[in-house]
Amino acid sequence: MTKNDRGSLIRPVPLPESASRPVATPLSPSVVYASDTPDMLDAQYEGDLHGYTYSREGHPNADVVARTIDAMEGAPHMGVVVSSGMAAVSAVLLGLTKAEDHVIGGNQLYGRSLRMMAEDLPRLGIATSMVDPGDVEAVRAAIRPETKMILVEVVSNPTLRVADILGLSALAKETGILLVVDNTFTTPRSFKAYDHGADIVIHSVTKLLAGHSDVMLGYVSARDKALNDRLRVFAVTAGMSPSPFDCWLAERGMLSFELRFDRAQSTAAKLAKHLGTLEGVKRVIYPARRDHPDHLRAEALLKGQYCNMVSFEIEGTRAAANALARGAEGLSFAPTLGDVGTTLSHPASSSHRALTAEKRAELGMSEGFFRVSVGLEDPDALCDVFTSAVQAATT
Repeated sequence: MTKNDRGSLIRPVPLPESASRPVATPLSPSVVYASDTPDMLDAQYEGDLHGYTYSREGHPNADVVARTIDAMEGAPHMGVVVSSGMAAVSAVLLGLTKAEDHVIGGNQLYGRSLRMMAEDLPRLGIATSMVDPGDVEAVRAAIRPETKMILVEVVSNPTLRVADILGLSALAKETGILLVVDNTFTTPRSFKAYDHGADIVIHSVTKLLAGHSDVMLGYVSARDKALNDRLRVFAVTAGMSPSPFDCWLAERGMLSFELRFDRAQSTAAKLAKHLGTLEGVKRVIYPARRDHPDHLRAEALLKGQYCNMVSFEIEGTRAAANALARGAEGLSFAPTLGDVGTTLSHPASSSHRALTAEKRAELGMSEGFFRVSVGLEDPDALCDVFTSAVQAATT
């Protein structure tokens, strides 16, 4: 046994006992957890005792985050917290499919999800089809005998189109296909995916849930326990386990989530209205606007909770886009969303840069297209910033 220079064992002292408990969740960075005997370790692995073994297989901070999101979503089983939002997407697409299966995806998914559908799954022998998730009959036409799942975002990134979740849910039940819903943009504050027929729910916790641009985490859960268990096993085997520190930070962020979401959403509505008044803005995309192509569907699904994302388009080429980004003084131009501060993103140079200009044009993303993740700034001050930015780009 290893001893230090005083002759005592290196780790002989257990944590001090206490009749009280901490109010804030302790950070538990230990990679490994000790059991009393082989029988006890067996009992933990068999599920007869609850306990932690090796942090890749689970740890207290991850469970706290999982249970918090479970409660928000009404998940029937404890979800799986993983190292990023794309790890959650990967756990579903790679952990629940096999060669010769077929997956249908929404045609306006997040850029990396699109890449996985277009390049990585076919490389592994898994066929894919990309279809407008607002057109249920087009999705029906894409179904094959080997189709295993449909993956959609409630509100698409970054074009803010709204999927026909009710129609897709009915179609999935009719055909026995899994409906996988990425609820990152809308969050459980705006949309309860399980209440609307989802079989599997995904979140990038990195974004609005954690909310401070200092966490990289994902979450996934399944309605069916066997599928939920398969997701957990795959995530552990593939090494998708999250950092305890990130989980600890995410829990702290989620304590203020509803307050942050409501404030940012309220400001987003004001910003969308303001952008619509500015000369040089070709169009504003916000589901609450009556000119949004899916406004009626958004109204029915989201019940007034339209989230904090606003997209808009200006005239011009990359030079105008550069001028707008430079003119947005005080805002972060960054490929992210969900921060406490407003962030400005340009899909053509970030999330959807892998697509050709022609493909981006088909999806409605020109060089003048921007996505705004509205934060907690004063609404009037934020509108003033965008007035100056648009003027800088169009004069």
